[in-house]
Amino acid sequence: MAISLPELPFAKDALAPVISANTLDFHHGKHHKAYVDNLNKLIAGTDLEGQSLEDIIKNAAKDSAKAGIFNNAAQVWNHSFYWQCLKKDGGGAPTGKVAEKINATWGSYDKFVEELKNAGATQFGSGWAWLVLDGNQLKITKTANADTPLAHGQKALLTIDVWEHAYYLDYQNRRPDYLAAVIQNLINWDFVNSNL
Repeated sequence: MAISLPELPFAKDALAPVISANTLDFHHGKHHKAYVDNLNKLIAGTDLEGQSLEDIIKNAAKDSAKAGIFNNAAQVWNHSFYWQCLKKDGGGAPTGKVAEKINATWGSYDKFVEELKNAGATQFGSGWAWLVLDGNQLKITKTANADTPLAHGQKALLTIDVWEHAYYLDYQNRRPDYLAAVIQNLINWDFVNSNL
């Protein structure tokens, strides 16, 4: 079974003006699609063909000879997860179990936001800012390039893509402004809670 490009869980213009339809055209329609296409070519005729995306990532992560497979598979997974983390009229302070865990871990939502923004802003080059469950503990992490918490035994709860293609058409070099806008306006806390 080939890996397929998931549909966006919202209309292409639904996240504007925070993330424009133009950005989503390129980000989903070109970048995400390219990772899917590349992965399918790389796994064709190998022992990984027919495995789930998660199994491909875990197996390829253990083998440096499969770095190309890992990078494309992890980018397919990271992007598919990222789209679910966003919604029109989202963002702001969460409710439910994740709100309780954030307050217990960081003392306040504002401190959590500060740490998440810092993780995304200080990720050198391309990568991702994450809220993960590590055992039973919430942590904010960042990963470079295609790396993903899945390869490190952590459960992803939320991510923000900080590759330039995620924000450059709308924010140019103002990554902190993009991070602030996504956190304030687009985080899908229902999805985050469902991951707990």
